[in-house]
Amino acid sequence: MNTANLQLEGLYLALAALMGSLRRHDILSESAIDAALAEAERAANDDSEIASERSEANRQAVAFPIRLLRLANAYGTAEMPSFSELAARVGQHNHQNEREEQ
Repeated sequence: MNTANLQLEGLYLALAALMGSLRRHDILSESAIDAALAEAERAANDDSEIASERSEANRQAVAFPIRLLRLANAYGTAEMPSFSELAARVGQHNHQNEREEQ
């Protein structure tokens, strides 16, 4: 696996842990974190100049970390699944959306 991918995996897990800490210390609520991440995903999708230049696979790649963090945020105080499980669930969600759009 590419070293950059491994570094990103660690970064996503670190961000998920920070989000959990913010929630446990009542600094941000689950809904506030989700709203911020949803805003980031909308911004990524709404950038028409970039979107027109990128393939669908590249647009999905940009959305992946945001979707993974939103999913991690939804776990709340429950034990966080592994990165590979979270990634698989994001992939399943993407495939479900693709089928619904067809």
